[in-house]
Amino acid sequence: MDGFTISVLTNIALFSFLAISAWILLIAGEISFGQQAYFAIGAYAAGIATAVWQWPFVAGIAFGTGFGAAVGALVAWPTIRLSGLHFAIATLAFAELVRASLNVFSYQRDIDGYATGPDGANGFRDIRWVYEAGIEPGAYLVIVAGCLAAVIALVALMARGRGMARLRIVGEDPILAAMQGLSVARTKIAAAGLAGGVAGMGGALYAHLATYIEPAQFSVMTGVHALAYGLIGGLGTVLGPILGVLIDIGLLESLRVFSGYRMIVFGGLVALVLILRPRGLLDERNVHRISAWLRR
Repeated sequence: MDGFTISVLTNIALFSFLAISAWILLIAGEISFGQQAYFAIGAYAAGIATAVWQWPFVAGIAFGTGFGAAVGALVAWPTIRLSGLHFAIATLAFAELVRASLNVFSYQRDIDGYATGPDGANGFRDIRWVYEAGIEPGAYLVIVAGCLAAVIALVALMARGRGMARLRIVGEDPILAAMQGLSVARTKIAAAGLAGGVAGMGGALYAHLATYIEPAQFSVMTGVHALAYGLIGGLGTVLGPILGVLIDIGLLESLRVFSGYRMIVFGGLVALVLILRPRGLLDERNVHRISAWLRR
C-alpha cells in the first residue's frame, strides 16, 4: 500500500472518532458543534503524558481518552438542562473557550535538552513517541483501526443491551422516557461522557501521528464537519458517521476533480441529503432492510 493511501485511510479512521462522538449526542437528541474541544483535550492530554511525563504510549492514549470523557460529563452536568439551539450554542461556546485557553496555555519541561510541551499559540511540538519507537505509517494505521474497531464494538454491545435503546428513547421523547422511569439527565450526561471519551481517543491518536498540534487545528469548522458526517451518513447505525467521513475525506478530498470545490460539493450534498433523507443515508429503515437482507 502506497504512502498516500495509508495517509488517507489513517485520516478517515481518525476523523471517524470525531464523527462517532457527534453521532452519539445526535442519538441522545442533542446537537453539538463543539466536539472538536474534546478532540483537542485528548490530543493535548495524551501529548503531555507521553512527551512531557514520558509515559508509555498506551497509558498516554488512555489518559487522553479518560480526560476527554471526564470533561465531557463535567460540561454536560450544568448544560444538560438546555436543549435544542441553546445546547448547540453552549457546546460551540465551550469549544471556543477551550481553543482560546490553549492559545495561552504553556506547560514545558526540559526533555533531553529541549523545552518540550504546549507553548500557547506556538503549539505543541515533538510528540514523537510513535516515531522514536520505530512504528511505520502502515503499522500505526493498524493501531488506529484497532482502536476504532474497539469503539464500534462498544457501541454494538450497547445496541445489543439496553444502553443504546435508552439513548434513542431519551433522544426521541425525553418526557415519555421520564414517564417510563428513565433518568433523562443521567442518560444525557453519560452520553456526553462517552462522546467526550471517543473524541478524546481520536485526538490522542491524532497528536501522535502529527507530532505537532496547535489550537488553530481545532476550529469551528472541524466541529461542523463532525456533526455533518453523522447527519449525512445516517442515525440508524454507528457506521453512518463513518460513511459520512468516507464520502468527505475518502471521496471528495481524494479525487482531483473536486480540488478547490470540496467544501462547496460537500455542503450541497449535506443539504440535499437532509432534504431527501432527514435521518441520513443509513437511517433506521435502511438499516432494518439491510439487516433483513443479510439474514436471508
